[in-house]
Amino acid sequence: MRPFDLTPLYKTSVGFDHLASMLDSLGNDGTGNGYPPYNIERIDENDYRISMAVAGFGEDDLNLVVEKNTLTVTGEKRPEENEGDFLHRGIAARSFERHFNLADHVEVKSAELENGLLHIKLVREIPEAMKPRTIAIKKGSTARKIESKAS
Repeated sequence: MRPFDLTPLYKTSVGFDHLASMLDSLGNDGTGNGYPPYNIERIDENDYRISMAVAGFGEDDLNLVVEKNTLTVTGEKRPEENEGDFLHRGIAARSFERHFNLADHVEVKSAELENGLLHIKLVREIPEAMKPRTIAIKKGSTARKIESKAS
């Protein structure tokens, strides 16, 4: 797949550099693999949930950080003292770092670890100033005309 040249976008647009950076990084989440697997679910119009399969990780092994519209989830499994002699080890317990780009006004509300799944609840909260509003139309007889007098 050949990369896109976004130079014309930079020449004619102001303030869209973060969009161009996101397009540049599409398909590259920085991990190089699919570990750990995850789902992104839309609950309703403004509520979302990310569910990650983190079997074997506890609350102390996981870390969530939000910075500049990016949610970073890291997991670092600490070695146990009494690990035993495994004949087969199919449950991955390797460290990971996964990044999720968040749209404007999307906030992380909570995170919960349940049955080996990390559920991260996200909410899009649009500020009142950005919500659509209805403007009342007055009758012509009640509207006043403002005149300016030339001096």
